[in-house]
Amino acid sequence: MNETLKRALSGAVYIILLLSCILYSKISLAILFGIFLLIAAYEFSKIAAINFKISIIISVVSYFFLWNEDSNYMLNNIITSISILISIRLLFFLFQNQENAFNIITKYLFLFGYIILPFVLVNYIPMGVKGYNPKILVSILILIWTNDTFAYVVGKSLGKNKLFPKVSPKKTIEGFIGGMFFAVISSYLLANFFLEAKIIYIWLIIAIIVSVFSTLGDLIESKFKRVAGIKDSGSIMPGHGGILDRLDSIIYVVPFINLFYLILRYVS
Repeated sequence: MNETLKRALSGAVYIILLLSCILYSKISLAILFGIFLLIAAYEFSKIAAINFKISIIISVVSYFFLWNEDSNYMLNNIITSISILISIRLLFFLFQNQENAFNIITKYLFLFGYIILPFVLVNYIPMGVKGYNPKILVSILILIWTNDTFAYVVGKSLGKNKLFPKVSPKKTIEGFIGGMFFAVISSYLLANFFLEAKIIYIWLIIAIIVSVFSTLGDLIESKFKRVAGIKDSGSIMPGHGGILDRLDSIIYVVPFINLFYLILRYVS
């Protein structure tokens, strides 16, 4: 089969499955991302060279007990804080020149804060004031896909200045700006015509958060793979790689969006 066709078909199946589970119910979303987490934990265990059986056990236990605790604000704060702290630690990993080998404790902390907790928080994101609202999560995914698509299109057409050539030689500053510009436009359209709560400034801020942190998430996963000496995190999606290759932007941006939600809750 032609590689482009293979990539298009597997991408279409992924998007249909993702949107169907999100739109159907909170339970179907939880099941899908629970399955995604198991695959992601396996892929990360190979990248980080840790025991995949232990990784799976930690993932299953953590997800089982945490996925439905969105109304427990104290626990929500703790989960978000841990994930943010790990995310900040990963920024140091991204920007440091040397590629130090992490000790085993640090690797499992990354598994917990970088992989497991963001998958848990995905279940918290669509919980609005009236309960489960799939439009919230769908809108965030649309912003991520818009940012990624136009970062690629603008970067390929106009890109001259490399954004982070040591890790991702194809990304450009022009592409990053273009992705953010179109994500902001998309957020305005979503707030006006798709979402029930038409609070435009909140979604403009979310678009900027998405653009910045989804790009960083992609770079961080790229560096993990470069250090491990591999091209893709896995091969479950023909033409796309593994689950981490598809969800690297989402899992890095979700803790920061949830932090923004928590800040709005306290301010209001």
